[in-house]
Amino acid sequence: MSPLAAGVRPAALIFDSDGVLVDSEAIHIVAERELLATHGIDIAYDDYLTRFVGMRDIDWLAAVAAEFAARGVPFPEAAFDEELSAAVDARIATDLVAIDGIAEVVASFAGPVAVASSADPQRLRRKLTIAGLIDLFEPHIYSGAEVENGKPAPDLFLHAAARLDVAPDTCLVVEDSTNGVRAGCAAGMRVVGFTGGAHADDDLARRLLEAGADAVVASHAELSDRISAMHRVNG
Repeated sequence: MSPLAAGVRPAALIFDSDGVLVDSEAIHIVAERELLATHGIDIAYDDYLTRFVGMRDIDWLAAVAAEFAARGVPFPEAAFDEELSAAVDARIATDLVAIDGIAEVVASFAGPVAVASSADPQRLRRKLTIAGLIDLFEPHIYSGAEVENGKPAPDLFLHAAARLDVAPDTCLVVEDSTNGVRAGCAAGMRVVGFTGGAHADDDLARRLLEAGADAVVASHAELSDRISAMHRVNG
């Protein structure tokens, strides 16, 4: 039986962070869209989730710069980055919480777990610390800064699997963005879309499935039930 066969329990779980472990994606999206709007760049919410969420900072800035250029608007990169960082950091310090149920998923899973996030490594660790989750995943916390190509390329998930010493096709990825789902699929991993973050709109599940997710769950309790119902190969 193939490790990717439906119903086979994965050897390892790899989680995105923003919008999956910590409810920070909504913080980022609000701050980013508000700042873009002050520069005359208005992007519809669902379009923004599809095109811009899940990227590394460097790739996101490149995508935003391209959007400015396409609209004929000068892009003040240095000032823009500084303003955005200040706005995001202030909100994280006061508003960030863990998404309910993640500790129970990790505790009930017998195999190794990892975080594979596009976030800057220092900010990633800070958010996991604030949310009280960092000890659940140490030392397997990996940032997009550690690989050549960010999501939707498979590099980060392949890097996490290598560090966990498991075959990519035995891993289950949990992602809330279309870019992240595409990255997991490109890595040859099974992917579950997650819509339990505060940023999720009514159409997110459809977009995640269209990006290649094998299934979509709306909570970590649902994810845990789905994993528990799976059987092991030869077991």
